[in-house]
Amino acid sequence: MSSIAERHKYILDKLNEYGFIRITDVADELGVTKVTIRNDVKILESKGLLYKVHGSARLANPYISDRDLTTKRLLNREAKQRIAYRAMQLINDGDSIMISAGSTAYALAEAINENIGNYALNVVTPFLKVSELLCSKENIRVEQLGGRIHSKSCSTFGDGAEQTMKSVVCSMFFVGVDGVDPDFGITTSTIEEAKLSHKMMSCSSKTIVLADSSKFGQRGFGHIATLEDVDIIITDDGITKEMCDIMEEMGIELIIA
Repeated sequence: MSSIAERHKYILDKLNEYGFIRITDVADELGVTKVTIRNDVKILESKGLLYKVHGSARLANPYISDRDLTTKRLLNREAKQRIAYRAMQLINDGDSIMISAGSTAYALAEAINENIGNYALNVVTPFLKVSELLCSKENIRVEQLGGRIHSKSCSTFGDGAEQTMKSVVCSMFFVGVDGVDPDFGITTSTIEEAKLSHKMMSCSSKTIVLADSSKFGQRGFGHIATLEDVDIIITDDGITKEMCDIMEEMGIELIIA
């Protein structure tokens, strides 16, 4: 397949099917150089048909803006509840866990509140709403991280929160994210939240990302970590086969809720 028109059709068909392509993969599939596909992608971007990101292309701009918690909770709510319930099943009696800020993280707290029974748990979180929900459970000890409060996410950040993490060791960190990108890793919409989440990862034996399928191929402003630092991703069945293959190639356990 050598004509420009055929290559462009192939690229757009792949994007419509998967929402995401890697330039290296397309070059290999078509038997042409990466330079050729990069030039094709540039042309298609100039026509407004795709969005080019380093080494890949997407149907839409992957960069997302900060949104308030109320708005986030309304998006993909059913998928988030399924993800949260599956995440809750990973928790054992006596565990010490960390829960980040975010709408899917709050859904996890709701699942814990409704289904965890008499499990004795230690829960560390910057998320005020998680603390408020779980603090009334006699069998759950909640450690609310201090610091400044980010109004849109209702969570704390800064030196106060990070200082507390020096005294904490947990078995699992459940982190909600705004983006999961094969090249850029996991991200959130603010640098402050990303920095704290990165610190929380270092204090946990296992990092479990909670991300509905719309988050794949997206990038928030604040970089948390590379995907190599992630142990498990829990998502819904809307994730594309290509993304599933990429995650598995990277050695990440993928759980479809």
